[in-house]
Amino acid sequence: MHELAIARNIVELVTEAARGRRVHRITLEIGKLSGVAPECVAFCFPEVARGTPVEAAELEIREIEGRARCESCGGEFPLPDLTAICPCGSLHLRPVTGEELSVKCIEVEEAC
Repeated sequence: MHELAIARNIVELVTEAARGRRVHRITLEIGKLSGVAPECVAFCFPEVARGTPVEAAELEIREIEGRARCESCGGEFPLPDLTAICPCGSLHLRPVTGEELSVKCIEVEEAC
């Protein structure tokens, strides 16, 4: 389960960025084509956050739909999975969205 490692990396990254301040909220963007199961990240998060400044943080996960641009016709369309083809029949596609895995925002307590 690589989502456990991803959750650990998120906690480490956010803890470092918070510089000792308590974290209230973390917003992640996970693309539906990324190969990462958002529900597994959410499941692992509380355990790996225990004992860190991130422990009490609310985890918000936004799932990003897949979209692709066809290299043949130039059209852009929804891409439900990486095996889809363009409505024009072409297989020459470039994903535009849906492969994201990023920490979009963190909310931390103000420094005194």
